[in-house]
Amino acid sequence: MKQRVITGVISAVIFIGALCLMNTIVFPIFVAALSVIAVWEIEKAVGLKNMLIMVISLILSASIPFIVHFKAEIPVAAFGGVYVVLTLIFMLLEFEKTKFEQAITAIFASVCVPYSFSLMILFRDINEHIEGYTKIDGIYLLLFAFFAGWMTDIFAYFVGSKLGKHKLCPKISPKKSVEGAIGGVVGAILLNVLLLFVFKKFFFTEESGLSYIAVIFLSIILSVVSMFGDLAASTIKRNFGIKDFGKLLPGHGGIMDRFDSVLFVMPVLYSAIYFINAF
Repeated sequence: MKQRVITGVISAVIFIGALCLMNTIVFPIFVAALSVIAVWEIEKAVGLKNMLIMVISLILSASIPFIVHFKAEIPVAAFGGVYVVLTLIFMLLEFEKTKFEQAITAIFASVCVPYSFSLMILFRDINEHIEGYTKIDGIYLLLFAFFAGWMTDIFAYFVGSKLGKHKLCPKISPKKSVEGAIGGVVGAILLNVLLLFVFKKFFFTEESGLSYIAVIFLSIILSVVSMFGDLAASTIKRNFGIKDFGKLLPGHGGIMDRFDSVLFVMPVLYSAIYFINAF
């Protein structure tokens, strides 16, 4: 537990430092680093040993945050088609040690994971993409996404360890309980409401369109989504017989172990904001 807390504090300091530099080139570098490490952890988990596929997938993983940051116009269909074909050619070149599912996993991970991480940049610049939102709104929504993921996990852990009696998904994650899940949802709601109160009190310069009712409603949805993200990651680890995706964060595992729920939350939150604004 002590090691877990120390790692959490150090990680929080690094994350806050990245947020303080979110309007500089440091931020996409930070997002790209998270993306590359997470994709590498997934490829390692599925046993991929094809260096050609790993190199091209990690290059793409590092590129997506910069494409989003610089708002580069990329012919996605053509570019994506070439990437898929190259990956499958590289699979054929080393077919004796490369399974088809490993190649497909590399394609999927190197696109979806960096894109989800890159939503941090889209939240930062939300005033440029979605009408009616300010730069401060974007910062709040970014923190909201992380609170929904991480606070759900933290409260679920502590409530479940004290009160947990009914197993949530014993075949996937035996330690998770229904009581812990409920505690995670309630904890996420409380912390996100508190976060909104702080922003309304000290940071929002004008009346924000973000309401407490909307935050409570979204917190419930995102908290549940974050649990699905955590369970999905647990399923992958169980399928491939590993305990953690990595060892970069002592007491927590790897980047994927720490960000699995957030990677599910951010696309859902961004989509919700986008479609709510559209209607």
